[in-house]
Amino acid sequence: MPMIIGRREFIAALGGSAVWSLAALAQQGEVMRRISVLSGFAVDDPEAQMRIAAFRRGLREQGWSEGHNLQIEYRWAGPDAGRIKAFAAELVATSPSLILAMTSPSVAALREVTRAVPVVFVGIGDPLGQGFVASLARPGGNITGFTGFEFSLGEKWIGFLKELAPGVSRAAFLFHPEAGPYYSSWLKSVEDAASALGVQISAAPILTTADVEVAISAIAALPGGGLIVEPDAYTSANRRLIIGLAARYRLPAVYAYEGAAAEGGLLSYGPDEDDLFRRSASYIDRILKGEKPADLPVQEPLKYELVINLQTAKALGLTVPNTLLTSATKVID
Repeated sequence: MPMIIGRREFIAALGGSAVWSLAALAQQGEVMRRISVLSGFAVDDPEAQMRIAAFRRGLREQGWSEGHNLQIEYRWAGPDAGRIKAFAAELVATSPSLILAMTSPSVAALREVTRAVPVVFVGIGDPLGQGFVASLARPGGNITGFTGFEFSLGEKWIGFLKELAPGVSRAAFLFHPEAGPYYSSWLKSVEDAASALGVQISAAPILTTADVEVAISAIAALPGGGLIVEPDAYTSANRRLIIGLAARYRLPAVYAYEGAAAEGGLLSYGPDEDDLFRRSASYIDRILKGEKPADLPVQEPLKYELVINLQTAKALGLTVPNTLLTSATKVID
């Protein structure tokens, strides 16, 4: 008479190899999900790549792994509005499960072509004012995400500039009106704080790289000049040009992103972008598991970073106060 054994005995008889085989079969049956990333940065931008690396870390923490249960398709448009719009339409046509949007122009372009595909933005300013969401608490549509900046930071920027370079009596606020359509709110924040510090602020809109040198040389031609750079996709993409011109004209300048200080800018203060991108993976996870962007409140930054480049300060003949050094998140020497 043949021996009859149960399932437990069968697995025990085969040992660990059977368990491994069953686990492998379960993995093979796992559904591969597909998402897209639309970036207003260039593919060779080191700061953008650092953010994507943080995003991938966050996905792994949530249990998502590229090539295993997740496929990611990227489009790197740079600050070119036409390419951003073309890539937005192209990505939506492929019907991804959701799209991660980097920069305000990317969100705006996606909003024009879809109200169905979920969109998660990271690091943008004023999503409510730009019409991306109905409210921060209940976005109400297919778009939600993580803001990068509050306009009150303008007070911090002019304060840091004056503290580090006490001789500054006038400063230009550099911005791209299309890449940063919220510039008027930034400008008001900076102007309100500057008046109490005895600093005169002038608006310096730029549309081309040629405009950048015109604006910087104009403020540098006056005594006591300084520079504040708005955090928008265009100024970020052209930060090396701006940093180089600020150095050439010996102009103390304040930036929003750490990458600017790391690449030679005098000082930066803004949200921890790596943390924002890592945290955004939690919303990717929740949406892929069935939750709706309309019900996921817009999140704000939890961490801010003050970065000071001592080499640049020395080149400008500036002495960094101890109050700034002790409060800095990072000092580049």
